[in-house]
Amino acid sequence: MYDEDDLSLLDVDDTPESPLDQMAAVDDPSVVAAQPDVEDMLQLMRAPEAPQRMLATRAFCEIQEPRAVPHLIELLTDSCPLVRVSAAYALGHNPSVTAVEPLIQQLELDWNGYVRKGVVWALGNCRDRKSLSPLIEALKTEISAVRLWAASSLGQMAEVDEESARAAIAPLVESLAHDSMPAVRSNSAWSLGQLCQAIEKREFYTQAVDALIKALQDGELGVQEDAKNSLLKLGDTRGLQVIEELEMEGLL
Repeated sequence: MYDEDDLSLLDVDDTPESPLDQMAAVDDPSVVAAQPDVEDMLQLMRAPEAPQRMLATRAFCEIQEPRAVPHLIELLTDSCPLVRVSAAYALGHNPSVTAVEPLIQQLELDWNGYVRKGVVWALGNCRDRKSLSPLIEALKTEISAVRLWAASSLGQMAEVDEESARAAIAPLVESLAHDSMPAVRSNSAWSLGQLCQAIEKREFYTQAVDALIKALQDGELGVQEDAKNSLLKLGDTRGLQVIEELEMEGLL
């Protein structure tokens, strides 16, 4: 058993899972049936005891409630890391433009890897242009668990605007080619497929497709598969031809 105020073990580079990763889906019938009372949870977020605040904050990882957002933003700086990580994930389920700046600030300041991972995930869900630079920086410099979600969150820039989508491509290409963690490379391949659907077929598109084609021969099968799926989704002629050739040679 560990003390909730002594969570340095959560900032381990090779531990990508979060305490919230195994949560049931929001639309899971068993979750819907078990959802707590919203009014009670709103009140409980102000409780003096950390376990109660965590319980209430976790509830909004399953419930969408705009009134919870200001409280969740406040709890991003809670003294208990488990409350902070719950608040980050809850804001991802309740995305709001008002949460973007506080999330960015917490990403810069928080010592805990699980919290930063949740913050990066939430920033992606907020789909705001201001998230672009922090997510790129996280992809370049963070621990692997955070880079994992920074890679996929950058794919959400496809839903922001074309300029943001183009700006996300170069760092993802670099990540796909050189990141040491296969899961980060896989997420980068997925995101490039998302971004290429939102931009013109010019320089940045070509750069991304080149990287995806090269990743078809990555040493990890999972990376190959995600690169292949992105190319198939794009229907890019060049990519489809390379896939066919590699399949005929038994290399894919």
